Amino acid sequence: MRAFSCDHCGQLVFFENSLCLRCQTPLGFAPSALQLVTLEGERADAQRCANLTLAECNWLVEDENDEGLCRSCRVTTIRPADDDLEGLKNFAAAESAKRRVLYQLLDIGLPVDEETLSFELRSSTSEPVTTGHADGVVTLDLAESDDANREARREQLGEAYRTMIGHFRHELGHYYQDIILPDEPTREASRKVFGDERDDYSAAMDKHYESGPPADWPDHFVSAYATMHPWEDWAETFAHYLHIRDTLQTAGDFGMRVDGPQAAEDHIRDFKAAPRPEVGEFGFREIVDNWIPLTYALNQINRSMGISDLYPFALADTVIEKLAFMHDRVHAIETGAVEPGAAPTPAPVEDDPVDDAPDDDAPDDDAADDGAADDGAAAAGAETTATVEDEPIDDQPVDDAAPAGKAQG
Repeated sequence: MRAFSCDHCGQLVFFENSLCLRCQTPLGFAPSALQLVTLEGERADAQRCANLTLAECNWLVEDENDEGLCRSCRVTTIRPADDDLEGLKNFAAAESAKRRVLYQLLDIGLPVDEETLSFELRSSTSEPVTTGHADGVVTLDLAESDDANREARREQLGEAYRTMIGHFRHELGHYYQDIILPDEPTREASRKVFGDERDDYSAAMDKHYESGPPADWPDHFVSAYATMHPWEDWAETFAHYLHIRDTLQTAGDFGMRVDGPQAAEDHIRDFKAAPRPEVGEFGFREIVDNWIPLTYALNQINRSMGISDLYPFALADTVIEKLAFMHDRVHAIETGAVEPGAAPTPAPVEDDPVDDAPDDDAPDDDAADDGAADDGAAAAGAETTATVEDEPIDDQPVDDAAPAGKAQG
């Protein structure tokens, strides 16, 4: 994420701001320019998103549409009902995380296509909701927008890290796999790095939950969950890659440098970092050479405040190779060297009015852990949480059937 300033008074402002607190000038985010702009002069009449209050959305509407929604809010097709106050609170937090993720995707040149990508952000109180991806539809459980709920889940699963931004990035990793790997030669190259995604997913999931990850997983994978199946290894690596690039861009835009601690004077070159906002322009080696020293410093700063490490991971050589492969593929699209592949095609569904929308089908009781469930075939670690009858944003019709096909966690 880059830093922004108020065009009117020069004050530092932030991605979420809808008002400059110094000069009181209204602000809005223009997705086509990836800039936070002042709503004055030629932009005085710019249209704000209709979800300014509901989702705390400060994005501008650049394409006319009947709902008055911005580019980010239009791809959310299901949200909590108006009388679900707790769900709406969590919905706003989730939308804030989603906007950050979409900003990064647009910034690095990955396509955000309203025709093939959508989000179902479901409120959970009475029936199971399954976090996952299927055919371009990303479903997230809004209960995890609540810090206490999410932290309890993280401890239950023994994870080092769990955030809503992480959930979005992981599920989007599934969506972008076919886009980043547009043909058989690139898919074959990926199989040499991540394994064969054609391996039976249901069998891999059963084995993972029966036996757990291999003891040496930190030597080969970025997380224990990544060991389950090549699909999950890809998605976890994609999410981690976005974490690293976003953090380095923020550090670079704020001019952060690490010149190394005096205690490591004899090896000072290993502890220097000078990240740039144009992160990765010179290849993945630039990324990793800046990332590791920066995380050493930031982790120690966190510990000085008595809080957990900002970056609770250690990157094995094999993981770095996977991240480098991911960067090469994404950067090729970013620079226009290759065309992105076709996105997953959503399954056809019939629209029903909100009042007649059926509840989600519940996943199997024994499909519980970090991931997603299939709507009839395989399930990728279904999480057992609950849902109320959800309605779409601004009275758009709700789908009455889950998309067909295999879901990914």
